[in-house]
Amino acid sequence: MRILVIARAVNRLGAFTLSFLAVVLTVELGATVAQAGLVMAGFGVATIPSRIFGGHLADRLGRKRTIILGLTGCAVGQTWIALASTLWSAVLAAILLGLMFEIYEPPSQAVIADVTSPADRPTAYGLLGAAMAAAAVAAGVLAAAVSHWDLRWLFAIDAASCLACALLLAIALPADRFSFRGPARVTRAEGWRDGRLLLLFAVGTVSATVFMTLMLGLPLTLIERGLPSYGIGLILAISALVLVAAQPLQRTQRIRNLDNFQAMTLGYLLLAAGLVINAFATNLPVFIAAAVLWSIGDLFLLSRSFTIIAGIAPDHARGRYLAIYGLSWGIATAIAPLGATQLLTHAGPVFLWLTCALTATVLAGLQPTLRRRITSSL
Repeated sequence: MRILVIARAVNRLGAFTLSFLAVVLTVELGATVAQAGLVMAGFGVATIPSRIFGGHLADRLGRKRTIILGLTGCAVGQTWIALASTLWSAVLAAILLGLMFEIYEPPSQAVIADVTSPADRPTAYGLLGAAMAAAAVAAGVLAAAVSHWDLRWLFAIDAASCLACALLLAIALPADRFSFRGPARVTRAEGWRDGRLLLLFAVGTVSATVFMTLMLGLPLTLIERGLPSYGIGLILAISALVLVAAQPLQRTQRIRNLDNFQAMTLGYLLLAAGLVINAFATNLPVFIAAAVLWSIGDLFLLSRSFTIIAGIAPDHARGRYLAIYGLSWGIATAIAPLGATQLLTHAGPVFLWLTCALTATVLAGLQPTLRRRITSSL
């Protein structure tokens, strides 16, 4: 599992190119801003079947093979973008990259569930989330350092990081041992017929929308309140450090004694507290204090949500279940920009953050009901 976490962190370290794709399309290849926006939207749409395909392959082809396939496909897409000489070539490359982009997520999450006990899964998923957050901050620093070069080099570096991750996992991960055939063979509709998963998916979509609103609305709030532009980078860096530093909390006896839904309740309440502080903060230290709270809440929420999904999933369909649940983030990515900007424009930041805090509080209150509906099968 540690090899997987390290490899994913290496891959995440290189995943800074998407921020520059629109620049390459407009500056290097002559696209208009509107055309670049359509290409980026096409990339986003392509990631949705990518995740489903990854979950399907994880249960049919095997975790290791699927992860390596997805990473290699990403490397091909990134290399194609780096070498593209026409706009249409870059468009096709971006769509290919989108179709490959999420393939390795479901099998990566499934591997963790496969090799850990239910009691240890929150810690394991928390470790993966912390490593990814820390690598994201380092990726931002790396992007700033190399963005002065020809932008196409960024995509070449990202392709190299994907191949390095794939090579490391090809060598270090054990061979796939999960071959589900015969009566346990996964069906195309499996997961979509499970009411428990659909309920968790609905709640997860609301939760993911709150988090995406946080990521999109926070920079705009800092600007509106006249705070320095470097503030959001500092807040996100501190958030990542909190996720890493707070990992020992997952292993304390008091937290381990909480069931998954009690831990989720705590996570949502910490998130709500941080969002309330956002509503009234006027200086950077207060925003940072809020970030500490919502980051610890994030630690509990992400680790326990994946633990719950892995727990209700049949062994032969674990990849498919995790893929379906992961679609909540794709939907949130489409909803949050519109909602956040409209609320900020027409109601202001106080209303935005108090609305998000109220939503998080309602989600906290729903956890006992979710426990009653779901725990009978865990």
